[in-house]
Amino acid sequence: MNGADEVVAAPAGPPNPLDWKFSQVFGERTAGEEVQEVDIISAIEFCKSGDYLATGDRGGRVVLFERTDTKDHGDSRRDLERMDYSITRHPEFRYKTEFQSHEPEFDYLKSLEIEEKINKIRWCQTANGALFLLSTNDKTIKFWKVQEKKVKKISEMNVDPLKGTGNGSIASSSSSTIHLANGGSPEKSRNYPSNDFSFPPGGIPSLKLPTVVSSHETSLVARCRRVYAHAHDYHINSISNNSDGETFISADDLRINLWNLEISNQSFNIVDVKPANMEDLTEVITSAEFHPTHCNTLAYSSSKGSIRLVDLRQSALCDSHAKLFEEQEAPGSRSFFTEIIASISDIKFGKDGRYILSRDYMTLKLWDINMDSGPVATFQVHEYLRPKLCDLYENDSIFDKFECCLSGDGLHVATGSYSNLFRVFGCAPGSAEASTLEASKNPMRRQVPTPSRPSRSLGNSITRVVRRGAETPGIDANGNSFDFTTKLLHLAWHPTENAIACAAANSLYMYYA
Repeated sequence: MNGADEVVAAPAGPPNPLDWKFSQVFGERTAGEEVQEVDIISAIEFCKSGDYLATGDRGGRVVLFERTDTKDHGDSRRDLERMDYSITRHPEFRYKTEFQSHEPEFDYLKSLEIEEKINKIRWCQTANGALFLLSTNDKTIKFWKVQEKKVKKISEMNVDPLKGTGNGSIASSSSSTIHLANGGSPEKSRNYPSNDFSFPPGGIPSLKLPTVVSSHETSLVARCRRVYAHAHDYHINSISNNSDGETFISADDLRINLWNLEISNQSFNIVDVKPANMEDLTEVITSAEFHPTHCNTLAYSSSKGSIRLVDLRQSALCDSHAKLFEEQEAPGSRSFFTEIIASISDIKFGKDGRYILSRDYMTLKLWDINMDSGPVATFQVHEYLRPKLCDLYENDSIFDKFECCLSGDGLHVATGSYSNLFRVFGCAPGSAEASTLEASKNPMRRQVPTPSRPSRSLGNSITRVVRRGAETPGIDANGNSFDFTTKLLHLAWHPTENAIACAAANSLYMYYA
């Protein structure tokens, strides 16, 4: 082919910003309704396929939701071809079941109350139509199996109405005298030690037995298969499944333990940052997660703002890391709050395991595991709060732990903020997307129309982007002051579609784009 005939494709630009729309809300509050502490959602997690969603609350309950839109339309090609219009559906969920995962406990040795609040939920591999998941509070991890079982009913009691007793009760019919075919009575036969009693050929016509059959109705039964306890001296902040489907990790402030799902009475301590003298303690573990495809790799974050990548093949006790990711602070920028706001509250691997997303108090950072010199992108979540750090320290809001999440295609990231707001950023090359949405039926109500301008830092082979988004200091688009008591800490991105589930107090809001 001649060079003149070749068509050079124009370089693809950044994807268009997502247009978010309200989908559903569960547990919506009426105006002025007081929220019960036990009803506040404390954990959200989609399963790997995206067909199920689980939430945990401060009352120790786990609530499961099931996707319905795919089942209603059918997934087969033939079903789609029968329809002469295109289906533009988005994920829709319905309530499936709930169960009490944890109860409040008391540690008598340490005189410590252990609250029932669910800290994390993680889905495990499904098997034989049953759902499996891990849930944890501060001290105890539980492995749950949720399965549909057919309801067994007594179809007929087979009670002879002619010989029924006066009150007609089923229980009393068993005490009535049973007459034998020859006119005798079983009471007489009891008086004789003879063992040659035999049933007549036609049976005993008045001997009636209930018949139990399985009906077409099903009920969901949640059963705790295993309890993993007494392995953490400090509060558990993370659990994470391994891609091998057999093991998982649990992390507290100073240690990370490796468990086998089948063995609940022992675990292996793989990371221990506890110093010989606790006065020498300078940082704690804040979050930990397994690599999505490499079963020997995991990452954990610290209160100093660093992320360590660990290879389980190196040694049994992984005190030495394979890689360290941290950003050097700019000279002269240190203040009293520097270390507090640098603490990472959550980390998530991208679907392919190439990138790690981390959330500290002020920013989201995207890290390439092949480049440990610094983050490839930094997104400012609520820069307007920087002048208010002193107030936030006084009311303890500065210690709030916000979660983060990535889209399945890795092109967007999201995290929560105050006033029930959450931010969505585009992280594709050249993207300047930075949306602010509110957890309400009108998510764009507080959207600021001013376009965001990413400022680029120079001197790196891979350009690092700092995205501030469109923000006005201290007030939102309607001129309202930001409310630090309403915070959106927990949210999750659907694994295959652009859909987000987020928790505002006891309400679960879902959006799609």
